[in-house]
Amino acid sequence: MKLEDLTLDVEQHIDIKAPLEKAFAAVLHRLGNGNTRPDGQSLELVLEPKAGGRWYRDRGNGIGHLWGFVQVIKAPTLLELSGPMFMSYPCINHVEVKIEPASGGCRVALRHRAIGMIDPEHRKNVGTGWNHMLTNVRKDCE
Repeated sequence: MKLEDLTLDVEQHIDIKAPLEKAFAAVLHRLGNGNTRPDGQSLELVLEPKAGGRWYRDRGNGIGHLWGFVQVIKAPTLLELSGPMFMSYPCINHVEVKIEPASGGCRVALRHRAIGMIDPEHRKNVGTGWNHMLTNVRKDCE
């Protein structure tokens, strides 16, 4: 197995015509209970916006899936999450969302890195999911 087979590094960004604070609130919403799959179905995610806060799927009736923990939160410019995310196999993920001033508003930059036994389907589709989330952040703000 090659190192490339064991790692994932996805970077995406989006420019938004909104202040940093509004974009940060939208990011928290879209990573939490406002998160949907590209087909519109809710992922039933909960994000506790504090250092050490959990990020998990709550399917009800005691059924859930830990996605990770808030590693860093520095409103309104930085959020870092780490954990297994949607990967129920040996893998660790780190997601960094930075929000910086840009002409006419702000730029939301997302970087998702992972190492482990990454499923090829996850590798293929993760960029589509992040693009969907960022597009919804823009819609929420504009």
